[in-house]
Amino acid sequence: MATRTTSGSNKTPKKPARSARAKMLKKAKAKGPAKAKRPPKPPAPKKAKVPAKTPIAAPKPHSKPIPGRRRRSHSRPVLPQPRPVPRSKSLAGNPYDIDLLRTPANYQPLTPISFLARAALAYPETTAIIHGSRRYSYAEFYARSRRLASVLAREGIGRGDTVSVLLANTPAMLEAHHGVPMTGGVLHALNTRLDPSSVAFMLDHAGAKIFIVDREFADCAAKALALAHAKPLVILYDDAEFPQAGALAGARDYEAFLMAGDPEFAWQMPPDEWDAISLNYTSGTTGNPKGVVSHHRGAALMGYANILACRMRERPVYLWTLPMFHCNGWCFPWTLALLAGTHVCLRWVRAKDMYAAIAEHKVTHLCGAPTVMAALLNAKPDERRSFSHEVNFVHAAAPPPEAMLLQMLDAGFKLTHVYGLTETYGPATVNAWHPEWDALPREEEGKKRIRQGVPYAALEQLAVLDPNTLEPVPADGVTLGEVMFRGNIVMKGYLKNPKATREAMEGGWFHSGDLGVMHEDGYIQLKDRSKDIIISGGENISSIEVENALYRHPCVLFAAVVAKPDAKWGETPCAFVEKKPGHEDVAAADLIAFCREILAHFKCPSRIVFCELPKTTTGKIQKFRLRDQAKTLD
Repeated sequence: MATRTTSGSNKTPKKPARSARAKMLKKAKAKGPAKAKRPPKPPAPKKAKVPAKTPIAAPKPHSKPIPGRRRRSHSRPVLPQPRPVPRSKSLAGNPYDIDLLRTPANYQPLTPISFLARAALAYPETTAIIHGSRRYSYAEFYARSRRLASVLAREGIGRGDTVSVLLANTPAMLEAHHGVPMTGGVLHALNTRLDPSSVAFMLDHAGAKIFIVDREFADCAAKALALAHAKPLVILYDDAEFPQAGALAGARDYEAFLMAGDPEFAWQMPPDEWDAISLNYTSGTTGNPKGVVSHHRGAALMGYANILACRMRERPVYLWTLPMFHCNGWCFPWTLALLAGTHVCLRWVRAKDMYAAIAEHKVTHLCGAPTVMAALLNAKPDERRSFSHEVNFVHAAAPPPEAMLLQMLDAGFKLTHVYGLTETYGPATVNAWHPEWDALPREEEGKKRIRQGVPYAALEQLAVLDPNTLEPVPADGVTLGEVMFRGNIVMKGYLKNPKATREAMEGGWFHSGDLGVMHEDGYIQLKDRSKDIIISGGENISSIEVENALYRHPCVLFAAVVAKPDAKWGETPCAFVEKKPGHEDVAAADLIAFCREILAHFKCPSRIVFCELPKTTTGKIQKFRLRDQAKTLD
């Protein structure tokens, strides 16, 4: 490190001067005030210089100059002074802020929409999208997205305007992820399995000005529009590769609409990276759903963080098993452009189609919930295809059963476990895997894999806190607390719902509502949703722990455990189980006996119901429905 020099010298100032100064001050203090021993002198003029021999009085400790008052000048040589108390920055100024301003040359808002422009510049001929027999290069993808932005702008879409879409995993959905933000508009991707009344509520709440609909969902859209107060311009998308039935009166054709746009449209960067880029609604199990608002900054940071967490290399091939309407497909519609990756669209998630795409297109990455894993693992022999290349499966949603994870490894997939919420743009933690853990005994490896892990690279803080005191719980792997987040990939808030936003961000943390523990090595592990903990006879029972035990039985395809009211214990575990084909003879008593060999008896299900479990499009089991059903059981 360079030292500060004076008068061109390369040597540091010597300290004797400071020592002499200290001695002089000490001597002056010991003798008392020098003026008392000298004969009186006539008063000096106001601006007269102080005689050179006058002793210097010691400065008062912590004295500060008064703002606006000038100090008297002295002719005496400048001696080293005691280090002054630092001025506040508001008075003295930060030298690193003075004349060092933000300008367009050195500051641009973070946004993911610039990723596509760069990919089209650097890799114009690289395949960006595969959909059936269709192929789009990055140059074509960029041009089509600009066309869409152009016509949307012509229709009045600008900063803060909402464009709602009801689309499957198709090229149109990818174009919407880029074209809508290019106008300053906000993309609102609707869950394709919603009922018309829910769609109508969201169209109204979001203030949709344009509504792009896949023909497959035209009937639902028509009913929703009849219920809604909003009257958006409606555009109908026809998937030429997989033609669908359905009509939507008065709708304009998507392809004709898009082709009327300018492929050289001069789109603008957002004026502020805090501007909204997307709106996604959480599933409303009690009352209306909440609209989660995400910003450009968070979406851009997620692009980089996804690459790191999912071990992506240049030009990955990504299979769309995750719905793009779910947290904007965890931001992968934007992420892939950073690496000039290829999107393989998949309209329906079916085992045969997944295996075919993996084998034929050399898919390197896919994401999904345990339901997608189950579809792959339980595929019929004629649906399977062998593959020799590395395939990374990034899994989230409900904590996956340990047995299922080990089966996926045996099937040849590399696993990455992530966890997050709509409010955190999708994944916000990753189970960062250590190579030495591969050598652990199978059971120990499984215990490591079911943990949710450490913060995503774009998340500043992850904690397990006591929800009442906001103090960290002990890192003992046992003490329950609420998982909380803080950082740039936490949502802006809930649209038009300040009360819910304040509650979610209380104490400077985003409260997930998920209960978990912190392990000694800093990895978190979910134990349950706060509302899913079963309290039986005063004892807390984790529904996840009971579900993991059930999944170890060979007959279990899916399992969900909820609380069932009990006159004696208050609540007892009730298990809903979906069997694998060929295990019809397994009875409830068999499963209860199996659980009693693994779990403490009070944790075992008191009742087992065999049925097909209700699930969301993303594979989450809808426990709220099962809780309602459990209340009606004798």
